[in-house]
Amino acid sequence: MIVSPCISICKTDPLTGFCYGCGRSSNDKKMWKDDKTSDDWKKNNLLELQKRLNGWQLESFKESYQHKVKNGISLFNKKNQK
Repeated sequence: MIVSPCISICKTDPLTGFCYGCGRSSNDKKMWKDDKTSDDWKKNNLLELQKRLNGWQLESFKESYQHKVKNGISLFNKKNQK
């Protein structure tokens, strides 16, 4: 199973339509929720998302996503549980 790229920073940029946290569009989010979406699509989407992000935003996404994959929770949600 490929873990969703959502890192719980769910705000959409009004100009690009991409989420500030994960870089997904509304269509990307729908595709991730669809049971028929292939793992290959998800892997390619993860690469595409990282092309949309840059600088500190990309580094923050990578760190939080890696934490989510390893621990089942994003860094944002971990800090909010304290």
